[in-house]
Amino acid sequence: MSEHPACRETVLNEIPEIVRQIVPGNHPDEVITALHRIPSRDAQWAPMPDWIRPELAEAYRNKGIVRLYSHQAEAAERIHSGKNVVIVTPTASGKTLCYNLTVLDAILTNPDTRALYIYPTKALAQDQLAELQDLGRRVEERFGVFTYDGDTPTDARQSIRSRGHVVLTNPDMLHSGILPHHTKWTRLFENLRYIVIDELHMYRGVFGSHLANVLRRLKRITRFYGSNPRFIFSSATIANPGELASLLIEDDVEVLDGNGAPAAEKVFVFYNPPVVNRFLGIRRSYINETWRLTQKFLKQGLQAIVFANSRLHTEVLLTYLKQDNPMPPGSPEIVRGYRGGYLPIERREIENGLRNGTIQAVVTTNALELGIDIGSLDVAVMAGYPGTIASTWQRAGRAGRRKGGSCAVLVASSRPLDQFIVKHPEYFFSGSPEHAYIQPDNLEILVNHLKCAAFELPIEPGENFGEPDLDMICKRLAESGFLHKSGDFYHWIQEAYPANAISLRSVSSDNFVIIDETDRPEVIGEIDFSSALTTVHPKAIYMHGAQQYHVERLEFDQRKAYVKKVDVDYFTQAIQYTEVGKLEVEAQCGTSGPAVKAHGDVKVRSQVVGFKKIKFYTLENVGSGKLELPEDEMHTTAYWIALSRELLDALPFTVSERQDGLSGLLYALESVACLLLMCDRMDLGSTIGEGAPGSTELRNSWGETPESQKNEFFEPTLYLYDAYPGGIGLSELLFRLHESLLARTLELIAGCRCERGCPSCVGPVGETSERAKDAALAILQRLQTDSESVERISEIEENESA
Repeated sequence: MSEHPACRETVLNEIPEIVRQIVPGNHPDEVITALHRIPSRDAQWAPMPDWIRPELAEAYRNKGIVRLYSHQAEAAERIHSGKNVVIVTPTASGKTLCYNLTVLDAILTNPDTRALYIYPTKALAQDQLAELQDLGRRVEERFGVFTYDGDTPTDARQSIRSRGHVVLTNPDMLHSGILPHHTKWTRLFENLRYIVIDELHMYRGVFGSHLANVLRRLKRITRFYGSNPRFIFSSATIANPGELASLLIEDDVEVLDGNGAPAAEKVFVFYNPPVVNRFLGIRRSYINETWRLTQKFLKQGLQAIVFANSRLHTEVLLTYLKQDNPMPPGSPEIVRGYRGGYLPIERREIENGLRNGTIQAVVTTNALELGIDIGSLDVAVMAGYPGTIASTWQRAGRAGRRKGGSCAVLVASSRPLDQFIVKHPEYFFSGSPEHAYIQPDNLEILVNHLKCAAFELPIEPGENFGEPDLDMICKRLAESGFLHKSGDFYHWIQEAYPANAISLRSVSSDNFVIIDETDRPEVIGEIDFSSALTTVHPKAIYMHGAQQYHVERLEFDQRKAYVKKVDVDYFTQAIQYTEVGKLEVEAQCGTSGPAVKAHGDVKVRSQVVGFKKIKFYTLENVGSGKLELPEDEMHTTAYWIALSRELLDALPFTVSERQDGLSGLLYALESVACLLLMCDRMDLGSTIGEGAPGSTELRNSWGETPESQKNEFFEPTLYLYDAYPGGIGLSELLFRLHESLLARTLELIAGCRCERGCPSCVGPVGETSERAKDAALAILQRLQTDSESVERISEIEENESA
């Protein structure tokens, strides 16, 4: 990595040509579908505010900062005047200084002032700690800065509570380690003036809904201690930052979305893998194309970051790149992996290697999408569309920063959403980023946090905790033995510690520890409960840092997975079945027609029942196995379309072809739904169930139907459900967008140039019959034809009931 900067700049300008070198000679425009140049931008400056204390201004001067970018100056003024603000600027625009300047000035002016910084991950908090400690040393250690998370030593915690002017933590530790013990944090809460919440765009879905309730509890406690802190948010670009921030704190928030930071030129390339079979619409593997592109960049001496959308694909790409770039024994690796599950010391080592240039490439999940400082990289390669415009820009922004040109390459998979994006680049480059949805009043989430709130402080008469009727909920909790009413106050009376039973990010709060017992037992990583079932099940090949391990056994009671090193030429992929049952219908229309659209509450049960062995490079299926693992169960909300037997009887297809048509239709509906809702594809689940009330059907994650089901005609229901306990409101939005969903899906399938179905519309022919595309189109056309009459019938029914 010692290449001269001018030489590297020349290579960066040639990146489009480097990409073209691996494109077949014919149809190059079908492969490189967009070559978008983002011009460089000059800085817009503003003077340092005159109210900043001289010693703090001097500290920044010694760091080379004598004036501010225009957005930094504006943010500092708004925060100084006591406003709640959300700062929305791109990656590497100096968001941290926007709030550090005002917060540290307030602490130096009044040493009793306290601030709480909340980051979504421990790694981000550690990254910011170094910056604040450096400033502290420059002002003669006049303020204390500490991280407070699960890794904080017990003997240091008391000192942090008393000496910490700025405490850096994460939502999980605030929820379970600070708020329940607020009496030990009296000094912090009595003097709390600022609360900084970084990476606002991360708080969507269930995580954001949980955080909103954690902040309700935090505000209760600050009111109890007599403080009224201001909230400062920072965010990457999303469509509704002000709305999201206001929902989180239930107060007004000003949006600051100017950007005065400079930026170097960036080239953005959309790469659609070449078609190898036009009849079936089959393209080259996007994983293999990502590997080939990245290897080209490494050969040119460029430093690259590669994003994959799953842990498995991260490890597969890492394996390929390490085999292409072997190092002599004892030499440090120049290609590394980075994802959740790696131990903290390993992640810090990789971050340092990227900053100092000893690591030439890193393959990662979304773990490095956030603002952790990894230096100025040359190229960002994305293996598949991340699911949202906002995430794509975040990943692209990890290359380049403020100086030196950079390139981002999006390698599209065959999924319909990926294909839509690369075939309609104008939608991406001119379109609005996604909305972030949360539902703080989701009863399952709210009631759990209300229990925590009662543990922390008695619930007072007339108090509010969201929109639901608080007195009614408290009465129910009292009847269940959780609360006791004494006078007008409700008190927590259980011995249990409620916060311990609530995970802010997943269904289960338990992680599995992964233990390598090849030689002496050694912990090599950890994994959350739901991922453990698909990743470290018995007989799985678990990959960590491109090293393969065979899972010997999985101990559920102890939450441990035992593995041994192996060297095989395949990886494993779990087979998962999903079962959906209706619990309650919230709204429906079309009960008199051939199809009913509805939304309501459902129960989703999933189970890992087997696995496939997939060969490296060729991706052949070379074997399989059966498993018996525990079921996961979740109550959530769903939108569904129930098709009548009358509609299906009119189709000129066999029962098996109808089934494949339904699977293909659901495959397309899910992709279009993500586009319409502007949500991440991980936010939605899908399956097909029996239409009779209360009945269910099992289907696996590839949309296959058991043979017993194919032999018996049934009335199917297409489900799209919120992939979070209790739901976050997506299914209700789909119910309202029903007409648009059908129209866009019809446009997607009919507009695809394949003849019999492909991964870009209804799924590959190998997984469906040759008439799946025709069957899906026929069903959609009948749904659209009946749609207007269904709406009219629904209006008549509503008028009659009224």
